[in-house]
Amino acid sequence: MTLNDELLAGLGDSGLEQIAGMLGTDTLTARKVVEAVAGTIVGGMARNAEHPDGADALRGALDDHMDADPFNGDVASLTRDGHSILGHVLGGQGTEQAAAELSQLAGVGSGTIMKLLPLIAPMIMSLLANRAASRDMDAGAVADDLNREQSSIPGGLGELLGGMLGNIFGGAVPQQSSPYEPYRTEREVAPGTSNPDW
Repeated sequence: MTLNDELLAGLGDSGLEQIAGMLGTDTLTARKVVEAVAGTIVGGMARNAEHPDGADALRGALDDHMDADPFNGDVASLTRDGHSILGHVLGGQGTEQAAAELSQLAGVGSGTIMKLLPLIAPMIMSLLANRAASRDMDAGAVADDLNREQSSIPGGLGELLGGMLGNIFGGAVPQQSSPYEPYRTEREVAPGTSNPDW
């Protein structure tokens, strides 16, 4: 079962209906948008985890999401956590760039995608944290798992997301600092890189 499958199962029909309402679309379109958003976040995590320090920082951050239940969480706190995660995974500019490209793919406004991204990010983190804990995965195993997840994204969407992530990261693997530090919004991030701190 992929993280996307687990995500859709966690959301359930009612969750998808809420997202469809937020997007102003039907549930079938909402499901496709969720898959694209989840693929973007997983792909960003996989890119970060290519660097050993990045993999270590991500593995450490997963422990903080072990007991969270983002599927029944408070939307405001979920969104705050999500923005922090996205800052580490894609960087501020990268998140906006991803929202702009995903909005073209989904046919909905980028502002709406910007609301959806931080809601989905903590869900992905929580699912990955539970998987890592249940399988006793170290940083390297988490990185391998994320690569498998990325390669399981269906062909057309996988290629599209791969191109988008290539644009965001500029082909470079971002350097990560270790140990885990809270994300600070005032830190300037160079274009084409993600924030170096988790």
